[in-house]
Amino acid sequence: MSVIKPALHHVTMRTSHLDAMIDWYGKVIGAKVMFRDQYAAWTTNDAANHRVAFLAVPGLSDDPEKIRHNGMHHSAFEYETFDDLIASYKRLADEGIQPAFCLDHGLTISIYYEDPEGNFVELQSDCFGDWAKSSEWMQTSPDFKANPIGTFFNPQKVYEAHKSGVDFHTLHKDMRGGKYQPDPIPTIGLPG
Repeated sequence: MSVIKPALHHVTMRTSHLDAMIDWYGKVIGAKVMFRDQYAAWTTNDAANHRVAFLAVPGLSDDPEKIRHNGMHHSAFEYETFDDLIASYKRLADEGIQPAFCLDHGLTISIYYEDPEGNFVELQSDCFGDWAKSSEWMQTSPDFKANPIGTFFNPQKVYEAHKSGVDFHTLHKDMRGGKYQPDPIPTIGLPG
């Protein structure tokens, strides 16, 4: 029997910082509260009834060793275009929300943020504008095989180059090639 493939609908996180999480996801991905009570909130940034939910039951606490424990590394949200992604970077930077790290994965341009609980949230755009093309590149490219994690880039420098008129194709080639690397190179939230 073949698998009937469901679409991902939502993620739910445990939190001891309910108000901060609601506020942060509202600013970063435009999530609005659909329902909230003392111990939980369900939010969405589209027509679905919820996409990101929070459970804030008593007894939860921060994990100072989170980076060393098993768990989800990040959730990701995709923009239709690089223009939308880089405009969102600038909007968030203007609000004082800075990325934790940024990577050109070859198939996507990805800007990672850290929420109030220390969870990473990736905002990305597909480099090909077509999932079939980016999937094929991922599966067959010697470049991806050699560097699947990606090349770090400084988002402010990329934003400025884009704003000055550098086209996406050139930016992407230069980002992947290391022209816009940050100093120092950040960590990606893994031990070691």
